[in-house]
Amino acid sequence: MTGITRAEVCAAACADAWRDAGEVLAHAVGVLPGIGARLARMTTNPDLALTDGEAFFMSDPPPLGRTAAHGGVVEGWVPFRRVFDFVAAGRRHSMMGAGQLDAYGNQNISLIGDWRHPTRQLIGVRGVPGNTVNHRTDYWIARHSPKVFVEKVDVVCGVGNDRARAGRGLRFHDLGVVISDLAVLDYGADGRLRIRSVHPGVTVAEVRRNTGFDLDAAGATETRLPSDTELRLIREVIDPEGLRHREVPAPAGPGLTGR
Repeated sequence: MTGITRAEVCAAACADAWRDAGEVLAHAVGVLPGIGARLARMTTNPDLALTDGEAFFMSDPPPLGRTAAHGGVVEGWVPFRRVFDFVAAGRRHSMMGAGQLDAYGNQNISLIGDWRHPTRQLIGVRGVPGNTVNHRTDYWIARHSPKVFVEKVDVVCGVGNDRARAGRGLRFHDLGVVISDLAVLDYGADGRLRIRSVHPGVTVAEVRRNTGFDLDAAGATETRLPSDTELRLIREVIDPEGLRHREVPAPAGPGLTGR
């Protein structure tokens, strides 16, 4: 297939995060993580458990952004209280967003500015601490910028590698990857973020310029393109309405188109 878009590259990268996750509950926040979880279930990880975002396990998920009332195949009931059991047992794998993220993976979705007089109120700490101390957590950033990738977060919601190593009782802490519209980042032996790959049409210099702290790029490669099978599933089965392009309206680059 031709005309591969940046959004489709990001979708395949999100799917790769769940490739070796096994039989766990996927928690996907955002359009691209939602596509990625479905794509992984249909290709590399058939044991991945999906929900409709409300109260049902789905063997065949409903259309993107819809619930079991709009389609799919229900295979079980999972009331919200049961989710805490999965979190505590570590049988969950989350990919969520961040208002701010620092070099060690400390994440903020609570507020911007001084907590006593914030300049912007976000959604609050919510369940992020439980996620980051109990099971694998990845992050999805739709707009890679120095406003998101900061030297120091204003409030710590998700626990980063530096705090996990300094604290006690965090032996299940597991930060995986950070996927953005520019690159895939992971963590080095020192716990700091580094560039694993840049998306086609993106340079290492561009990623660094849009990050508020230094990034190691030794060994960085180019993010893989989705296969023809993956493209067919993304375009015809998972996201036929093209919602992915609202989240990542990437400009054209070598071998890619904006839409």
